[in-house]
Amino acid sequence: MEILRAAFDAESFRAHGHRLIDQLADYLATALRGGPLPVLPKMDPAAQNAALPASFPENPSGEPAEIFARVLAGSNHLHHPRYVGHQVTAPLPLAALCDLVDALLNNGMAVYEMGPVATVMEHHLVRWMCSRLGWGDRAGGVFTSGGSAGNLTALLAARQAKAGFDVWEAGNAGGPPLAVLVSEQAHYCIRRAVQIMGWGSAGVVSVPTDARFRMRADALPDAWRSAESEGRKIIAVVASACSTATGSFDPLEAIADFCHAHDLWLHVDGAHGASAALSDKYRPLLAGIERADSVVWDAHKMLLMPALATAVLFREGRRSHEAFAQEASYLFSAPDGGAPWYDIGQRTLECTKRMIALKLYVALSVYGTRLFADYVTASFDLAKRFAARLRQAPDFELAVEPEANIVCFRYTPGGDGDLDALQQRVRDRLLAEGTFYLVQTRLPAGVFLRTTLINALTGDDDLAALLEAIRVAGADAQKPKAKG
Repeated sequence: MEILRAAFDAESFRAHGHRLIDQLADYLATALRGGPLPVLPKMDPAAQNAALPASFPENPSGEPAEIFARVLAGSNHLHHPRYVGHQVTAPLPLAALCDLVDALLNNGMAVYEMGPVATVMEHHLVRWMCSRLGWGDRAGGVFTSGGSAGNLTALLAARQAKAGFDVWEAGNAGGPPLAVLVSEQAHYCIRRAVQIMGWGSAGVVSVPTDARFRMRADALPDAWRSAESEGRKIIAVVASACSTATGSFDPLEAIADFCHAHDLWLHVDGAHGASAALSDKYRPLLAGIERADSVVWDAHKMLLMPALATAVLFREGRRSHEAFAQEASYLFSAPDGGAPWYDIGQRTLECTKRMIALKLYVALSVYGTRLFADYVTASFDLAKRFAARLRQAPDFELAVEPEANIVCFRYTPGGDGDLDALQQRVRDRLLAEGTFYLVQTRLPAGVFLRTTLINALTGDDDLAALLEAIRVAGADAQKPKAKG
């Protein structure tokens, strides 16, 4: 018991906390100025596995600062301005402190009494986000752990609203096989959600995209008729705002027209691009989103929050109670049998849920909404300038004019070499050097390098340096190998 009491000692916590904050602040200062840290440390799994102890002492041993130092040195450094990889932001340091508060309080939020302050914060944030989408007072929603859980939640609500039978009680066999119309560029979690719901691979009906990788609204009628002729009942259309691969925004107005004409649910996967609603300049990309029945919006992408923080929003807030229409009397005991807004566990996949809204609520309260609006605008602007630089470079090919802050391109130095293999070798070289972190994607024309300009401190000079680094890596990759 002496060891246990020592582990909860407030003064020990204070001492560890002071050392950790100093350690993190030093790390942050180094990462933000771009060195001498690599963007990505050496990634050999065997070496990492050998470096970390695989056993644990029976009694107290060592200092946490030593372990933290190893974690900082061996992790991906998202705050480095030359991190231009996945759609995971370099979070505001203040938001990270909020996660410390969240973790220490550990208020699970299934019922109001387990997370009273966080529940009200979430309620206010949901109302604010709904208003930014153009919805009225009847809108509502919840926060959940990531876009995959968010999209599943929205599709469960769509099923309950549009299936025509009670799937919760009767199962999928209680009616015709169900399906949704989905862009061929949609995130893979949409297909995963559909198959989790038991609809099989045929539950996703693919809709082709245009030359800019946006869903072709004119192709929706044929896709709908084809599915219906095969005995499938289409209940929804899932639109992307924006797509993961290219950052393309589907034409929401035209898709909403189709949904209205056929009494279909319109769900918008706005995990990345819904934040454009905060930017006066880029808000038109979301034209028609106010007609959606549900929207998923990630705060850990374009709202500078640590993962995971996803809002699942409904134009009719009552729909949020239909996604998980089950009973749990030991938790939920409204005397009138109703569904109060403040018992969140009735509307989320999680029962024990972290205080997800705390960090965004605090950041908006401290910094104001303009910081976030300016950040979105600046990130999208930077992508357009980068695209212009690529168009002017004879040895690079731009895949598509970016609409958001995602830019796809490839290195094309000329010759008859395998361009797909060249992009892979270039990326491998950059990752091995640790100078930049970027990813790749496969489009109809082949493999393209892909950057997400999501770090608030990434600038034009960093992107100019990226192109030069690619040229060097590409030249090296094309050299004939010496004969052994």
